[in-house]
Amino acid sequence: MTDVTFQRLNAAEARQHRDLVADIHNDAYAEEIAAGGEFSSAEAFLLRFDAYTSRDGFDLVFAHVDGVVVGQAWGWALTSGSAWWNGLLAEPEPGFADEDGTRTFALSEIMVRRSWTGQGIARALHDTLLAARTEQRATLLVRPDNTTAYGAYTRWGWHKVAQLRPGWPDAPLMDVLILPLAPGRSDEHRREHDRHA
Repeated sequence: MTDVTFQRLNAAEARQHRDLVADIHNDAYAEEIAAGGEFSSAEAFLLRFDAYTSRDGFDLVFAHVDGVVVGQAWGWALTSGSAWWNGLLAEPEPGFADEDGTRTFALSEIMVRRSWTGQGIARALHDTLLAARTEQRATLLVRPDNTTAYGAYTRWGWHKVAQLRPGWPDAPLMDVLILPLAPGRSDEHRREHDRHA
């Protein structure tokens, strides 16, 4: 993989880089934006970003190569009353959506500029973001027809548990994936995180 360094930002710091966040999105999702889907539009993305960065515990990681930010990933811990599980078609088990701020980390976005894809940067962003998390599990939403992302998540240990339609306007039906985050991560995993932080 290309030599990548990482920068972690909280919500206030992330908002200071809103234009950069938008630029990375517009590059990574240029085809979807050009196709005209409302959910994928630059405006809709920034509305979601503004809402996400108003949450406690928002956690963003930038990937840098030679001084250029080439990708980003973010999420937050789900709290009691979180809207994340609204739109869940069926609970896979009783209590699945019960949250207390320590149970589930919602991985909301991973994106890499098009000219930097295929170099392991998305996986490195994923691992760096999750390495610092102390929750029991992580969750993410993926379109069932996004075979590239779906294949990557499956290789990285995620598995489907349900389907959900987010409450955002024009949101598509998504598959809900879960990744166990073992409490007391291994020392090796912690060292890897510290090396990239």
